[in-house]
Amino acid sequence: MDNYDFDIFEPKIGEVVPEDLAFEVFHEGKISPKTFADFRGSWTVLLFYPADFTFVCPTELEDMQSLYTDFKKEGAEVLSMSTDTAFAHKVWKEVSPTMKMLEYPMGADSSHAVAEAFEVLIPENGLAQRGTFVISPEGVIKTIEITDGSIGRSAKDTLRKLKAAKFTASHPGNVCPANFDDGSDSLAPSVDLVGKI
Repeated sequence: MDNYDFDIFEPKIGEVVPEDLAFEVFHEGKISPKTFADFRGSWTVLLFYPADFTFVCPTELEDMQSLYTDFKKEGAEVLSMSTDTAFAHKVWKEVSPTMKMLEYPMGADSSHAVAEAFEVLIPENGLAQRGTFVISPEGVIKTIEITDGSIGRSAKDTLRKLKAAKFTASHPGNVCPANFDDGSDSLAPSVDLVGKI
């Protein structure tokens, strides 16, 4: 996908994330270059947040960390992403008790290319909205959630959505009703169900 025209990519359900969309990550004490090709082959939970050294953001990142083992059990990697630099991530992890706990990679989108591609960039201040994208191993967007900057998200509900996306991927023709989770009944749409639910 060399020389991919990112103007073609629209971050909608069913769209494929460009493999060569590049960024840096701070992970396990190191800064390294990455692209979305590095995340192919496993589920990815991409978690945009406005900025390091803020108020709601660390509560969300901590919430994701509290369920990180569960995400990993589901074969998913969590990737947080802000428009800060990887150096800012490093310092934040060093000084914040909450951030020291994080085990998943922290994406650094200081060029704004990733936030722009996913249409979560706030141009007036160069920050990202609170956007969550569940992406399949093939790079296909399965869920999208964007909230106002004042509204924190729930890792538990993101995990539930991941499980539902995995279920429908492995059970073609079935759909997941409201609040679907482990052990829940799914539905096989048919004309016989019309008016009976």
